[in-house]
Amino acid sequence: MNNNLLKALGDSLEGTLDYTDLGRKLYATDASVYRKTPLAVAFPRTNEDIVKLLRFASEHQVGIIPRTAGTSLAGQCVGEGIVVDVSKHFTRILELDVEKKQVRVQPGVIRDELNTYLAEYGLFFGPNTSTSNRCMIGGMVGNNSSGTTSIQYGVTRDKVLELKTVLHDGSTALFHELSTEEFLHKTKEDTVEGNIYKNIHKELSNSEIQKNINTEFPKKSIHRRNTGYAVDSLLESELFGGESPGINLCSLLSGSEGTLAFTTEITLALDDLPPVHSAMVVTHYETLKTCLADVAPLMQHTLYLCEMMDKVILDCTKNNRAQLANRFFVQGDPAALLMLEVRAESEQLLQDKVTSLLKSITASGNSYAHPVLSGPDINKAIELRKAGLGLLGNMVGDRKAVACIEDTAVALEDLSGFIAEFTGIMDSYNQQAVYYAHAGAGELHLRPILNLKKKEDVVLFRKITTDVARLTKKYKGSFSGEHGDGIVRAEFIPLMIGEANYELLRRVKSYFDPKGILNPGKIVDAYPMDESLRYEVGRQELEIRTFMDFSDSEGILKAAEKCNGSGDCRKTHHSAGAMCPSYHATRNEKDTTRGRANVLREVLTHEGDTNRFDNATLKEAMDLCLSCKACGSECPSNVDMSSLKSEFLYQYQKANGFSLRSRLFAYNTTLNRLGSKWPRLTNAMYSSKSFGGILKKMTGVAPARSLPKVSSVDFDKVLKSSVNKEVTNKKKVLLYIDEFTRYLDTDLGEDAVVLLTTLGYDVDLFYGESGRTYISKGFLEQAKKLAAKNIDALSGKLDEDWVLIGLEPSAILTFRDEYKRFGLNQEIVDKIATRSLLIEEFLAAEIRLGHLSGEAFTKEAKTVKLHVHCHQKALSDQKVSFDLLNLPENYKVTIINSGCCGMAGSFGYEEEHYDISMAIGELRLFPAVRKSGPEVLIAANGTSCRHQIKDGTSRTALHPVSILRNALV
Repeated sequence: MNNNLLKALGDSLEGTLDYTDLGRKLYATDASVYRKTPLAVAFPRTNEDIVKLLRFASEHQVGIIPRTAGTSLAGQCVGEGIVVDVSKHFTRILELDVEKKQVRVQPGVIRDELNTYLAEYGLFFGPNTSTSNRCMIGGMVGNNSSGTTSIQYGVTRDKVLELKTVLHDGSTALFHELSTEEFLHKTKEDTVEGNIYKNIHKELSNSEIQKNINTEFPKKSIHRRNTGYAVDSLLESELFGGESPGINLCSLLSGSEGTLAFTTEITLALDDLPPVHSAMVVTHYETLKTCLADVAPLMQHTLYLCEMMDKVILDCTKNNRAQLANRFFVQGDPAALLMLEVRAESEQLLQDKVTSLLKSITASGNSYAHPVLSGPDINKAIELRKAGLGLLGNMVGDRKAVACIEDTAVALEDLSGFIAEFTGIMDSYNQQAVYYAHAGAGELHLRPILNLKKKEDVVLFRKITTDVARLTKKYKGSFSGEHGDGIVRAEFIPLMIGEANYELLRRVKSYFDPKGILNPGKIVDAYPMDESLRYEVGRQELEIRTFMDFSDSEGILKAAEKCNGSGDCRKTHHSAGAMCPSYHATRNEKDTTRGRANVLREVLTHEGDTNRFDNATLKEAMDLCLSCKACGSECPSNVDMSSLKSEFLYQYQKANGFSLRSRLFAYNTTLNRLGSKWPRLTNAMYSSKSFGGILKKMTGVAPARSLPKVSSVDFDKVLKSSVNKEVTNKKKVLLYIDEFTRYLDTDLGEDAVVLLTTLGYDVDLFYGESGRTYISKGFLEQAKKLAAKNIDALSGKLDEDWVLIGLEPSAILTFRDEYKRFGLNQEIVDKIATRSLLIEEFLAAEIRLGHLSGEAFTKEAKTVKLHVHCHQKALSDQKVSFDLLNLPENYKVTIINSGCCGMAGSFGYEEEHYDISMAIGELRLFPAVRKSGPEVLIAANGTSCRHQIKDGTSRTALHPVSILRNALV
């Protein structure tokens, strides 16, 4: 299409229209196996924008693909037309009626954030997907989502009361429950909406059509039936011979994947919050068969959750930093386990329910272990289960657990037999499938493990899907339970419901969308399920040389391909964790880990013959990555964007040169070393408006950003004067005097020496530049030289009993992270990595061992609020800092739910990044600090974090070590 037409369309919108190369690459994929590059991406601000988009599409015969979080597994929100992303601006909760228990929202409202809002009113929206911290109500309606809670609270279709929509021609329609009389009145209206009602009435009044629907559609006992359009639900109305007095076309639109109308507002029915008291019994099984045998009998109890995880997924959790801790309840090596949650209004009633459930479990004899979880442990287990989808992307190599047959639902009494036959199909293809999810609802997410880059596996992709579709039909099940038909299953709808019913669906589509512009290729007239795949089939795998070692992912391209699109990085600052800080501030897809991984994959796969990293689109995508490393632990697929960005910067700058500013930041330690020779003069110059202002202007540093002060201390002299002649703790510690401690945070270095020697440790000093400034700016050759120098210096001490303890997380943790990618002696690097600890890690371990107590510290009461460095959150545990600060017995410590501070080393200094840096701080950290009274101690162990807190709040934050040094008696 002519770009002039797109420009004119974009100019007419209050929102924006992006038809750049970057925008189109970002939206070419979702969480499915498909890839279709759109014509453009629209971000409407108003309903009128959506009207204009639909009229444009109708005039020019262009597809409109609605999209919210883009976590669809079946390819629902990829297409070659205009993707319309409502996640940025259609995000308001419009009206709450507490008495009626109803809420009206825009489609871009996040499910968990809606429930946070509703909680104070004692209400919640029941359907609960594994993506609930970023999935949006519009997408849940489009897919008829259900999730873990459906066995008690039903599916989204059950909750949709009213939909405000825009129809294919730009006219609007409000769908809600009508009486028979009101429905018939609608059929007489001479409008697009009236024509829809007239034709629906004509079709479903036909007794032959009713018979076909009742004969061919999935069993009505299956609550999660979402194959095609839900015309079967309309037959429940008195108008068509059913028992329901009213009729609501919202049940037809729910699960229609945006193929019938474009939704702008949604009114939902709400439920009372579930009973407060809860417990979870986790049954462990040696075989899948015994696990499934327990499902039906245990569902006789009033369960609020009955979820299954198999060994494949459980094994994936072992390699994920964030989920490893959530495995605490797993005993032995189960082939499968069930998570069974019960709830009650009192502890006594809860205990009665648990006792009754355990009695049934014991009676069956199938489970070899069944621990009972309570309190926060339940949420940890649920988080482990929710991570299942993303964790499947963490399988190294090209063989992945593929979504194609993962949404089958059958009647509960059929589940065991269905799975037995399904396993037979898998065995016939020599396939080890993945089994997990909603056992209590008769739906397991079953996935074959395939390499869709290979032609023979693409053939298997179709064969397996076809065979399982036939099996599902045999059991009169639903091939789509909650993930939708999309591209992957739409082809099989005629098989599932019969040709006559399929033709009915095609006619229904034509009544709503005669030109076929609304999400074409989904549900009816489907795209082929084995074409338009994310990867080119049979391609010759590219060998992309990198400076850093990405062999743990089989190369940098496969490191990017680990992203399966699950979109965990799209959670906002209202959720726990730091990923992804720039997205929290901008709400732009390009600023997610997924967005960056998608663009990196696209560029490395499809562009350039020499240095594929020399790409302006890729540079733009990487620009706002803060290298916080949160994705390395919070992303279930462990996409390490920080390392990928460092490699990109190295390769890009090799082709384009290193800027003066990048050089100054990379070689910052050299400059600080020189400045520390005359600290007063240097600091006076930095602080002066004239020289400091000129320096900032010349180097591109934000005028509002303060420059760090340098200082100089003889640490050897400090140690000599601080040595405790009575060493009571025999452990030898090497205190790492890194580049930040040596020239910027010298007071902190002194505090550490005094604290450690006072506590009786045998302290020696290790001086060395970590290379952090070089790594962050892509100067990898220089960083490797420093790493080699440090490893060489420490390798000679490996026969001795020591640990290397560091104060600055971004420095000491390079020994455990980036140093492993520099191609040095891996055995020695690994040995040194195991001995390289944050000072908090070391001292917290000493507390646990009983080597350290609060006797040496003040009894004075103080309140401490703690912000922990992102690298520590990603590579270690913030609890060690919390535990350490609790040493003084009357210190009350709380961890600020702060995410990333926004500084990220040089990022927050750079003029073009300053506003984003401060915006990130304003989301959580700054408000929490400002709310703290002057008597409250603010703790932050990162040098950048302390600087950011000072610039953003005018409060001085202290490292935990300094707080403890000041607390010594």
